[in-house]
Amino acid sequence: MTETPATQSGPMATVTPGRATTIAAVARRLFIRLGVLPFFLAGALIIFSITSDRFLSVDNLVNVARQSVYLLLVSLGQMLVLITGGFDLSVGAAVAVTSVVSALAMTTLGAMFPDAVWLVIIGGALAGFCAAALIGLGNGIGVAYFGVSPFIMTLGVSSVAAGISLFLTGGVPVSGLPFAFADLFGFGRLFGVPVPVLVAIVAALAMWVVMTRTRIGMHVYAIGGNMKAAHLSAIHTRRTLIFAYVICALIASLTGLLLTARVESGEANLGGTIALESIAACVIAGVSLRGGIGRVENVVLGAFFIVLVQNGMNLAQVSSYMQMVLLGLLLILAVVFDQIRYRMLMGRG
Repeated sequence: MTETPATQSGPMATVTPGRATTIAAVARRLFIRLGVLPFFLAGALIIFSITSDRFLSVDNLVNVARQSVYLLLVSLGQMLVLITGGFDLSVGAAVAVTSVVSALAMTTLGAMFPDAVWLVIIGGALAGFCAAALIGLGNGIGVAYFGVSPFIMTLGVSSVAAGISLFLTGGVPVSGLPFAFADLFGFGRLFGVPVPVLVAIVAALAMWVVMTRTRIGMHVYAIGGNMKAAHLSAIHTRRTLIFAYVICALIASLTGLLLTARVESGEANLGGTIALESIAACVIAGVSLRGGIGRVENVVLGAFFIVLVQNGMNLAQVSSYMQMVLLGLLLILAVVFDQIRYRMLMGRG
């Protein structure tokens, strides 16, 4: 009489049907709660650690953390808009406009007040923030008050803003920025930590507080979950939408200032691909394209994951063209898994 597989002993019986079911249930709960990110991250760590022995070195991971700052900041703003049920394709243009306007303002103020370095820096930064705020305000008004599709509205604003950036500079970088600006915000350190990293940490903590501990954060989730129900619950939906788009633009503006300090000039071509990368980071991090779902801590990991994959492909000597293909496939897979996750959340998976 032969034994059934469930009662056999030895190596072939180490994974029982019951244990396999438990593992599948845990994986399902993890997928529903956090999305596809943990699985993508684990796969990336395994693949790239095999292809390069430098991948998991402390120096390389610190370098990835430093490089992910800019995408992380933009992704935080993008998350805010995605949770409302929209998205923002103009964040790259906001980065460029901030870079150009702040650089022009600093060079102008520097000629007027050559000895007031910090007045020049603060004035230039405020000019950049104001320019980006106008972009966010235009997006918010178009979406909230005129019912324009977020795709069309932000795409159109992106084109206008990019054209303004090129018009102001003629395609030539704006140089002559104060040395202290680049020295502190581009390459400076506080307590041994790069200043851009500290800025990203503060921004992430502030966004976490807003989304989890304030009324406006709850309103953003409510609008993304059900716009009509939020309106019937006396939530000022239009004002909340404008808030989301303006904050998204201001965070992109902060990114533009940090990048301007890094390259030490105002560039009209900064942030060219950051809009799609930020959407990819958010979707991979479990932020639903349908709105109403998203966590700040996951978005931080999502941005880190995108830069980690790019770093791993560079170490593996993958061509830049093939990197575009692979990142595009990652985005497609993330969207597919987002649809599967949504069906599970709705009880249809």
